[in-house]
Amino acid sequence: MFSKLKLLFKDTVIYGVSSILARSLNYLLVPLYANKLTTFDNGIQTIVYANIALANVLFSYGLETSYLKVASDSAGKDRDETQFFSTAFISLLVTSTLFALLIAFFAPDISRLIGLQASDFPFIRYAALILWLDTLLVIPFAELRLKRKALQFAMARVGGVIAVVFSAVLLILQFNAGLHGVFIAEAFGSLISLLLVIPVFQQFRPFFSTGLLREMLRIGLPYVPTGIAGLLIHLIDRNILIRISPAEIERIYGKGFEPSDIVGIYGRIAAFGVILQLFIQVFRFAWQPFFLQHSKDPDAKQLFRHILSISTLITMFMALAASFFVPDLVRYHYGGSFYLLPPRYWIGLSVLPWIFLSYVFDMVSTNLSAGLLITGNTRYLPVVTFAGAVVTALCCWLLIPLSGMDGAAYAIVAGTLVMALVMAKYSLKLFPVSHDWLKLALLLAAGITLAWFQTAVWDYLPENGSDAALKAFLLLLYLVLAVILFRTEATLVAVKVRGKFGWKR
Repeated sequence: MFSKLKLLFKDTVIYGVSSILARSLNYLLVPLYANKLTTFDNGIQTIVYANIALANVLFSYGLETSYLKVASDSAGKDRDETQFFSTAFISLLVTSTLFALLIAFFAPDISRLIGLQASDFPFIRYAALILWLDTLLVIPFAELRLKRKALQFAMARVGGVIAVVFSAVLLILQFNAGLHGVFIAEAFGSLISLLLVIPVFQQFRPFFSTGLLREMLRIGLPYVPTGIAGLLIHLIDRNILIRISPAEIERIYGKGFEPSDIVGIYGRIAAFGVILQLFIQVFRFAWQPFFLQHSKDPDAKQLFRHILSISTLITMFMALAASFFVPDLVRYHYGGSFYLLPPRYWIGLSVLPWIFLSYVFDMVSTNLSAGLLITGNTRYLPVVTFAGAVVTALCCWLLIPLSGMDGAAYAIVAGTLVMALVMAKYSLKLFPVSHDWLKLALLLAAGITLAWFQTAVWDYLPENGSDAALKAFLLLLYLVLAVILFRTEATLVAVKVRGKFGWKR
């Protein structure tokens, strides 16, 4: 078992280093955009990017996951994998070109549909180009993951992000391209990534099979509504927040703000959730191929139980640490002249603990999704994610007019919690695993209590570093509690660490 955990950890580290590096570089742009663009322009970018994420699901229509599944199965059935690669890529090339042209043609109407002005249509056309390029990367990236070519995967991702960062800095600071420069830089980065995966196209053949496509669509199409619903849990808030009335904005935040300003502030603050989102994304990249390859092992269920406990514990610890320290990093005046986000954005800092908490439930759902894919019951995925999306949307409609950005964050927590509960219902029924739910619930309650306690006593602490010391102590206390409750998992991690660094007892 330990050798299999080691394999998962190794892939996770490689994917993790590349994703952390890519996101870290990309995150350099957040202070740039916050300081050089208005909150209004940041709002436009937030809305368009949110809907790009949704459209990405439609553009790829589940072929990434289904390609991983059928290509993985073909290895044991002596089938020609290049036929799957070629069929999937040609299908995406044709459909993404058609979709992108339609978006470009109807750009003014789409702009109004998502809550912007018709005059903002150029940004919709930029989005169409970005979507087209990103879709062409779907199958090559899936192939690299399947063949465990994590280093090539990392180079393509990081190379594209480096291109985005350099071009954005150049366009905004040197050429004063403003918001147009943001979108041009993003498209350029996707193009560079596409050029870097050209060697993968050795798999490509002038071949297309409707039969193979139907086989992949049978597995992948359930991921379309599922993917949209899953993204809505984290993106519907922006699409509803943009429609908040001026009267509600003035009541909650005072004068001087428009809906796009509120969305821009919320988007930049919520972006700090990347700390948790990144960890989950890295885990997911390694997790999907891993559980498909080891689902029939005799110790699979025990292995999966340990993995869920370890990954969820790490996520909860990271969420608590981020809730403690990220607001301080945002408000710190670097060099007496620079903030990560200017003071105008600080009215949104109260949403951060809730954003971080939502990713804890995301991690649980990510783990449990293995049961549905292993058993081939992907038809339940839409039920799972639509349950979360419906709850999120309803809570947004109810809470945003009352609490603004905070209401949106509460809604996300409610949606991700419901999704985790429904995922557990179906996944564990089809692929039973005895998880340590009571212990995990105790740790979750302890984390929420410690976060509340730190906030409650913050105003009473002297400004001499006592706040930082208290936070460090509470984190240590939480870690000790986690080790006590999960001794087996703590031992597995300790063995891994000792082996990695050559430590001996």
